[in-house]
Amino acid sequence: MSDTLLLLCGAAAGPLFTAVHLLEGARRTDYNSLRHPVSSLGLGAGRRVQVANFLCAAVLSLAFAAGLWQEGSSRWGAALVGVWGIGLLGAGVFRTDPVRGYPSGTPERVEHPSGTGALHDLLSLLAFLGLTAACFVYAFSGGPGWAVYSIASGLSFAGVMAWSNAAFVTSGRLRGVGGLLQRVSLGIGCLWLTVLALRALAS
Repeated sequence: MSDTLLLLCGAAAGPLFTAVHLLEGARRTDYNSLRHPVSSLGLGAGRRVQVANFLCAAVLSLAFAAGLWQEGSSRWGAALVGVWGIGLLGAGVFRTDPVRGYPSGTPERVEHPSGTGALHDLLSLLAFLGLTAACFVYAFSGGPGWAVYSIASGLSFAGVMAWSNAAFVTSGRLRGVGGLLQRVSLGIGCLWLTVLALRALAS
């Protein structure tokens, strides 16, 4: 596979992943994108769509990581983008536990996480850490503007994601907006990956 095609995979991964989870969240009558996490779309009726979305984004991200590795601007950065892809792959393979009452009839919070749910959370965390670190590593591969954008993206991606995770377990005001915060965080991270891919394609 050519370097250009591998980098194009990176340009497509974020927009495709985002479009699918937004459309899938909007079409489910008992799912609320404001309060439910993206991973919950891998449960209930139509769960195969989000599972396929995770797996497709993972394959595209791993292909992108290979293209970045061959491009050679930052081997560490390419490896960290690969970690993001591996985390997405695990998130698709291992099903999350129900949260915030989705699917309908399940409790607001699972007291005893399942083995697959724990693996899903662990691999999702790996993905988030990999992408956050990649933002900081790639900040040193360009000019001041790119450095500021990458560092700001890494900080906001990680910060808003931590905020969303807190919202999923709290009983306070944030309980109703965890899904929204998570989508904002994922949007920041996916946008940065897309810009990184377009930047690599233009070089």
